[in-house]
Amino acid sequence: MAAAIAAGIGPAVAGSAESEQAPGAGLKLKSHAALVLDQQSGDILYGKNAQAVVPIASITKLMTAMVVLDANLDPGEKILITKDDVDSLRGSHSRLRVGAPLTRDELLRLALLASENRAASALGRAYPGGPESFVRAMNLKARLLGMRGSRFADPTGLSSTNVSTAEDLATLVRSAHRYAKIREYTTAKDYKVSLGGGHPVAFRNTNRLVGSGAWDIGLSKTGFINEAGRCLVMQATLAGRTVIIVLLDSWGKYTRIGDANRIRKWLEIASGHDSPPNKAAARSRLSSMPSPAVSSAESRSGLEPQGS
Repeated sequence: MAAAIAAGIGPAVAGSAESEQAPGAGLKLKSHAALVLDQQSGDILYGKNAQAVVPIASITKLMTAMVVLDANLDPGEKILITKDDVDSLRGSHSRLRVGAPLTRDELLRLALLASENRAASALGRAYPGGPESFVRAMNLKARLLGMRGSRFADPTGLSSTNVSTAEDLATLVRSAHRYAKIREYTTAKDYKVSLGGGHPVAFRNTNRLVGSGAWDIGLSKTGFINEAGRCLVMQATLAGRTVIIVLLDSWGKYTRIGDANRIRKWLEIASGHDSPPNKAAARSRLSSMPSPAVSSAESRSGLEPQGS
């Protein structure tokens, strides 16, 4: 299985990661489900409820992007935002007005960087065969990747029937990281686009860690609907090793960020800041090391747009 993981095929992890036991016994996270995976070796560094099937909100948009790019459609084709792209399920806000003309590439950027729901919807609507064909392609891609616990219902992630597991999402991140545009668009701090008149409108990345000097992020995607909680997936280089991080159903508005920073500090302390770390010594330190403290700010409530 480790060979399959390293090759990026089949399930992301071997065996069960259903509990917060070793490996990673010294790390305590607040996210309901989580996985930290060494991308090169396939080693599980931390697992918690990693096989639980849960809603994944806008993490869905990584699959949306892969399906769009796999189809080799014209990135410069103009696509109008229509009333069909308006979120009637949750009423999420969008700055993309009905009638706004954007290229397919602009829509892809906005769906990934700013988690723009109308952009993702328009990408699915403009796919050959329309939204139904698009969703079929999403689920076919999931099956080909070995994501057995995953089902997709729409390109936005607004439906709670878009579900997956932390294990499957590690596979999704590994696959998505192979696409240069997904790497570029998910790690840009912001993007300005003309919406058909006036000054360009600036959109910011929904992951506040992007652009932070403490992080070397190769791929990033956030997600939030009430049923899914706050979610975050990343590929990053930490303490000399490339890891995939999956955080699902974080219970506080800031907890997914807090959990990500706890993982970073945990790995840095364990490695002694060596690059790459001595694996045997690092594993020993990882299992015995106390988890970085939880900030009280992480439990603060606050409004956050669903689908972000």
